[in-house]
Amino acid sequence: MEERSKDFNKTDEKQEAMYVSRVSIAVNMLLSVFKLVAGIIGHSGAMISDAVHSASDVFSTVVVMIGVSAANKKADKDHPYGHERMECVAAIVLAVVLLGTGIMIGADGIGKIMDGKYESLKVPGILALAAALISIAVKEWMYWFTIRTAKRIQSDALRADAWHHRSDALSSVGALVGIGGARLGFPIMDSVACLVICVFIVKAAVDIFMDAVNKMVDKACDDQTMEEMRRLISRQEGVLGVNALQTRMFGSKIYVDAEIEADGELPLTQAHQIAELVHDVIEAHFPRVKHCMVHVNPEGEGH
Repeated sequence: MEERSKDFNKTDEKQEAMYVSRVSIAVNMLLSVFKLVAGIIGHSGAMISDAVHSASDVFSTVVVMIGVSAANKKADKDHPYGHERMECVAAIVLAVVLLGTGIMIGADGIGKIMDGKYESLKVPGILALAAALISIAVKEWMYWFTIRTAKRIQSDALRADAWHHRSDALSSVGALVGIGGARLGFPIMDSVACLVICVFIVKAAVDIFMDAVNKMVDKACDDQTMEEMRRLISRQEGVLGVNALQTRMFGSKIYVDAEIEADGELPLTQAHQIAELVHDVIEAHFPRVKHCMVHVNPEGEGH
């Protein structure tokens, strides 16, 4: 029953992630077309660059959907521990896409600045300015819409996609500043804004990449979670001490290995019951824990 319940939860989480992703794709397609038209009509290179960033979000969300689907597959003979790390793979792909987008936008801005023909640059129109404001509002809403679900279902790929939305909102802030500066008589500001956008996007890409890599190489949980686990184990009946506690990230899930002390005179069945109690309470109190292994040492003989 417990395993069946976990399967139902995974199905619900997948459906939530897919719903959020479909909404993201629809909104990004409409927003990218709107910003592209506004950038062309309004003569704003920053807004056109911002439109490209929004368009890349569509591809990124498709990658997220593929990653979430793969991560929710049941364990099989070739993958006995499950497929959760596929979300990390999706996040790494997303980071590479973000990095490429940022470099392309930055290179375009540098090219225009190095050209030095500022007087030939057209002043962006009011439509480009309005598009930047609308984009900031929509993309910030999409960030919160996505991050809430990502936190609730503990999805790394969805969290990466949420930050993709946030980076798009920040890039639109850069576009707004550039367009506003150009309209105030500083046309070069539109190109400088492209560089600002580049920095935001590259920073987001690096953060997403490093987080995904850490979860691919069995990094331990944060100190606060470890301490909470240690205190919880120590409070269980029959536990006389915690000799060792190790954790490792497996995608968005956690594997726990604990060594506890118990009365050495206890029968094997009773010592086993204490280990089962620790196992069950850890998995119940920490939803991200996929499996907890408990080893019992006689009191005073722990390593």
